[in-house]
Amino acid sequence: MKVLITGGAGYIGSHTAQKFLQAGYEVVIFDNLTTGFRQAIPANAQFVQGDVRDQELLSKVISDHKTEAVVHFAAKLIVPESIAKPLDYYENNTSGVMSLARACIANKVDKVVFSSTAAVYGDANVEGLITEESITRPLNPYGTSKLMSEQILRDCQGPHGLRSVCLRYFNVAGAALDGSNGQRTKNATHLIKVASEAACGVRESVGIFGTDYPTADGTGVRDYIHVEDLADLHVLAIRYLEKGHGSEIFNCGYGHGFSVRQVIDQVKIVSGVDFKVTEQKRREGDAAQLVADSSKVRKAFDWEPKRADLNLICRTAYEWEKRSRG
Repeated sequence: MKVLITGGAGYIGSHTAQKFLQAGYEVVIFDNLTTGFRQAIPANAQFVQGDVRDQELLSKVISDHKTEAVVHFAAKLIVPESIAKPLDYYENNTSGVMSLARACIANKVDKVVFSSTAAVYGDANVEGLITEESITRPLNPYGTSKLMSEQILRDCQGPHGLRSVCLRYFNVAGAALDGSNGQRTKNATHLIKVASEAACGVRESVGIFGTDYPTADGTGVRDYIHVEDLADLHVLAIRYLEKGHGSEIFNCGYGHGFSVRQVIDQVKIVSGVDFKVTEQKRREGDAAQLVADSSKVRKAFDWEPKRADLNLICRTAYEWEKRSRG
């Protein structure tokens, strides 16, 4: 099968492209390179530069390459930016999905895996694990744009036969175990990336945004999933659709969380660097705790994560950062 990966030059997309190639699929990457990197694209993947909002071009690429399934990553994803520029997020993320759906329908492509997010839950079910049935109440336009996109894809199954798997990511981090790929994102906001940069001397300090949350140490708690485990899930999702299953939503996490302080301490351990940490006020749009109940995806995909270790996640992220900085 030939798979089109939109946003395949990005952090998660490029790791996922590599997993598809290793699994024997042909891969076509479609990316506008605004936040992606040409050097992240696997050598054996075909590449077309373009924007998913360009429906005519996207449809032509699907037709020309005879792709049978799409994995859709291309999106903006920075929470504070989405609050400052909400229309950019709805225009890029939600309109992008509409363009993608129309291109798939026009070419009779009936399998889509969609990159969604735990941000759709907001502060839902703070006291326990978040299931796919938990209330969706996003705290920011980023989460709302993704939730709207999920609904668009679900609504396309009945009239158009477009089946989708929406994967709701929790916090993705780490780098390829063989050191071949990692997070190149400029001006990153993800904690483990930021802490790794601080350990390498690229940043002066790491900020803790909020120390008064209702958590054990007062800082936000997140479920961190290694990028290669998440990449594996996209291959399994396509196989799930290949078996004829209908549209579905799955949480992608490990089912246990770590606080901001715990993550910072772990990066200090793996790097051996005691970098500066500052305490700042909460950021608008941040939830106190987001931890996945991942039992549904484990059962449906017969999935058992291979890299569920915070030390491993932090170590691979730091080693990638150190290597990429020369």
